[in-house]
Amino acid sequence: MFTPLKKLPTVGIVSLGCPKNLVDTEVMLGYLKKEGMTLAGPDESRVVIVNTCGFIDQAKEESVEAILEQVRRKVAGEIDRVIVAGCMVQKYGAELAAEIPEVDHFLGLDELERAPSAALGLPSLPRFTSKPMATRLYDDLAPRVLTHRKGYAYLKVAEGCNNPCTFCTIPQMRGLQRSRTVESLVHEAQGLEAQGVKELVLISQDTTRYGEDLGLGRTGLARLVRALLDGTTFPWLRFLYAYPKTLDDSVLELMGSEKRFLSYVDIPFQHVSRNVLGAMRRGGDPASSRSLIARIREKVPGVTLRTTMIVGFPGETEADFEELLSFQRDVAFDHLGVFPYSPEPGSGAEPLGDPVPADVKERRRDAVMAAQQGISLARNRAMRRRRFDALLEGPCSESDLLLEGRLASQAPEIDGRLLINDVLEGIAVGAGQIVRVEVTGAQAYDLVGRVVRVLG
Repeated sequence: MFTPLKKLPTVGIVSLGCPKNLVDTEVMLGYLKKEGMTLAGPDESRVVIVNTCGFIDQAKEESVEAILEQVRRKVAGEIDRVIVAGCMVQKYGAELAAEIPEVDHFLGLDELERAPSAALGLPSLPRFTSKPMATRLYDDLAPRVLTHRKGYAYLKVAEGCNNPCTFCTIPQMRGLQRSRTVESLVHEAQGLEAQGVKELVLISQDTTRYGEDLGLGRTGLARLVRALLDGTTFPWLRFLYAYPKTLDDSVLELMGSEKRFLSYVDIPFQHVSRNVLGAMRRGGDPASSRSLIARIREKVPGVTLRTTMIVGFPGETEADFEELLSFQRDVAFDHLGVFPYSPEPGSGAEPLGDPVPADVKERRRDAVMAAQQGISLARNRAMRRRRFDALLEGPCSESDLLLEGRLASQAPEIDGRLLINDVLEGIAVGAGQIVRVEVTGAQAYDLVGRVVRVLG
């Protein structure tokens, strides 16, 4: 049905979704490069892989639109092959294969190493195979090509998730928690350091449970971070994300004592109402959540705190929502994201329906964001005329007249930015450098500053 290509093609990938998906993209690029294929942007390639996200409605819609865009290009003769990979293939692959016959191959989460065969259209590779729950776990031996040169890289420490959250279907796509060994992670980190990476960002679905399946107990993450600090010289090391029930004191104590382990905790509470958290099967209430925040701030003075919240979950009342707003104002997170609830087929919450009207969800989301905007603006204004270390990422995406970077309190891609509009005379700067900056301006989410010194 599909004609194999007679020469090695130029391949590009459209990578959608979270940083964990981005690592999968970089591994596929590694396998493609290993087989001698030329890598380029999707617009300059004859074969395009769309690495999809299937977490919420908006992400699924974006993935489908990206697939259809490449299909249109194939029909128009602009490209030769379209390959679809990732989470949507894992969960919805059979439906996609039936509804979009123009796609040449579908690769699940356990099939990343098949990207070269799919790019070539080898007849030995089926167009689609049914996908059981993912069990694969890549290691330091897997080839990987970094997709940017901004000074940071993600290190996926584990795959899958054991938590029973009813709003989520990630375990159905990515499987149960399975951690990589400390040795494998240190070896990969050393390879990333050799490529000039200055900030290492540890990621997984539930990073605070790293190593439980290896017999490391609740101290697994702290033991991993200590091994990375001892085995590398990264100036910055941070982790994403902390599950409220599994954030161990050993992590906080290490963070409070080690400057290179950045004082930054991203802890997605999702909600604080006992009623809503019970329906989410997460447990907790406003009192326990406040107690946890107080414990973090006590053990890590000056810590930056980020969270995400879901509004409009089935059964969320106005009283539940007011509890969330009150908690948000009291805690005053440095960074906060909020999402209207999106029902997921096959999730534990599916039987609850979607009773909260869309306009109510949007009103609640806007109220949370308005409150956060005031909190963030006040925090940013308090930073004016002070000096901080920053990681430069290169020219600003909106203007070549500005440089873009981040403070240690700003995680890549999810928090605000530092915009550099001035560099002291005689200082040469570029992407990937750690510099000293003076904050000269503050916006609701972004900061403005000037470089006063290059560090190290």
